Amino acid sequence: MDPINILIAINIVTTFAANISGAKKGVKDKVAVFREKPKTYLQTLPLAISTINLLILILAVFQIGTLAYEEKYFTVRVIALVVYLIFSWIQIWSFRTLGDYYSQEIAIRKEHKIISSGPYKFVRHPQYLSQIFVDLAGAVATLSFVLFPLALIQIPYLILRAKEEEKLFAKYFPDEFNSYREKSGFMSPFIG
Repeated sequence: MDPINILIAINIVTTFAANISGAKKGVKDKVAVFREKPKTYLQTLPLAISTINLLILILAVFQIGTLAYEEKYFTVRVIALVVYLIFSWIQIWSFRTLGDYYSQEIAIRKEHKIISSGPYKFVRHPQYLSQIFVDLAGAVATLSFVLFPLALIQIPYLILRAKEEEKLFAKYFPDEFNSYREKSGFMSPFIG
């Protein structure tokens, strides 16, 4: 097997293991008490696309749905691998920083508060930014011609999902959220 693909496979396993608590939390959220949880396709569509992207990345590790690995692509693949690894762990850091406030739902809990530490100190949606880079870089690192277009399709849905979350924050925490928004970027530090 290709060494870049081996590293991606190892990373998939380790990041999955690192986020087991997040997955358990998502199951608990099905019975959690929320102040508000909007009914929108943004609750499920971006998550479904992310799941499909992960499955396609796993197939790409086995060179299913990929271009031929030629020497001329090696440097680009290595750079993409580094980006993939960095952002997959920023995503885990983001989930862990949220702690009890991590949810796969767009929702405000009864005891909710705004998290502005860790990666959230600079970017309000590091988890979505990371998802974008993980999928795009994973596609380039494996040369997946199937994953790359799906990763691009996912971007506007993640942005819309982030904006939906911000509407809730502005509604329930107007002063605190406005102050936080002035000090942080939307999905890029200092922008938005």
